[in-house]
Amino acid sequence: MARKKKEEEPASAAWLVTFSDLMTLLLTFFVLLLSMSSMDRVMITQISAVTRSLSMMDRASGGKAPDNIKLVLDLIREPTSLLNKLDRIKDLLFPNDILPPEMSPGTLDENLQVLANPEGLVIVLTDAIVFRPGETSLSAEGKKLLDAVAPFLMYADSDVVISGYSDSRPPPGTDPYATSALRAMSVLEYFLQQKLRPQRFSLSAYGPDRPIDTADTEAARARNRRVEILVKTVRYVGQYP
Repeated sequence: MARKKKEEEPASAAWLVTFSDLMTLLLTFFVLLLSMSSMDRVMITQISAVTRSLSMMDRASGGKAPDNIKLVLDLIREPTSLLNKLDRIKDLLFPNDILPPEMSPGTLDENLQVLANPEGLVIVLTDAIVFRPGETSLSAEGKKLLDAVAPFLMYADSDVVISGYSDSRPPPGTDPYATSALRAMSVLEYFLQQKLRPQRFSLSAYGPDRPIDTADTEAARARNRRVEILVKTVRYVGQYP
């Protein structure tokens, strides 16, 4: 009997060794799965960023965009040289033949600017040509001008920030921050009606806090009552669509 017990002990020890090896292999397998999962996330992020860049290039050269939009997209490919192209971009986006009949080129020049920003291109529209006097709803002339911007936003396919601003002397009983927010929202809603993707847009409302003209004159206050449309031309690496 003693000899039989001695023969069974090695079998029991061998089973434990096999079980230990199996657990080690399982642990290694799960660690490998975890590392592969992390790599997949990095790869998806990189592919996503490249795909968005290719999408912008494809739309710019695929023959579907109007000629003026193609030219604008070509001009903003190098954001570092935007300062030398702003007048050309403005003329391409807002040619005289798209102006409402009651709006002269001089009125447009006084109330619309195209500026360079560290993050991209900014279209600045004062309330005089976008909104009804003292209101937050778009005027017919404002919709006409936004119709000229919408194709550019569609084919640029980049993030857009719409910011509302007011002046330092709001009408009695009105909240300048609420007014600037509602005006920015009106512009956003109009773009969404043109089937632009809502995920691309964000809103800001600054009220009178960021004037572009600090003079204490009515002309300066009129310039400060505005909506800015920032079209980002700088993409952050790893940004999701």
